Amino acid sequence: MNSANLIGNLTRDPELKYSQSGMALMSCNIAVRRQFKDKQSGDYESDFINIKAFGKTAELFSNSFHKGSKVGVTGTIQTGRYENNQGQTVYTTDIIVNSMTFVEAKSSDGGSNSNQANYTSNGQTGYNKPNNQSQTYNNGQPIDISDDQLPF
Repeated sequence: MNSANLIGNLTRDPELKYSQSGMALMSCNIAVRRQFKDKQSGDYESDFINIKAFGKTAELFSNSFHKGSKVGVTGTIQTGRYENNQGQTVYTTDIIVNSMTFVEAKSSDGGSNSNQANYTSNGQTGYNKPNNQSQTYNNGQPIDISDDQLPF
């Protein structure tokens, strides 16, 4: 079974783009703290993991989370490879997000926000968008990605 569950903080704002066919594509990076401390420094180390989402999941994710947000994601691990401009093969590992959860939501005044929700890719879970979230979709500009490049 291919399943990954992560809790961490976003290292940058989610990047939302659209394919030529209108499919939403989101990419981001999540910092996940390791379970054990480094023996020399006594600090926790983190892994920085690429995450991607497609369709409504991508749009919900982009509108609900921003840099620094603590989020829980569940998805599948997907590996890939491509050849860069120097002719070298580059290997990739991404988590394809199936569902996401606010782990720690903050309101604009710094207090706790009770608008916590679980989001799933099938759209069946309740969605209460926090009032302070914008409705932008990367200006709706399409990107040059063919449907053959999508992982499904």
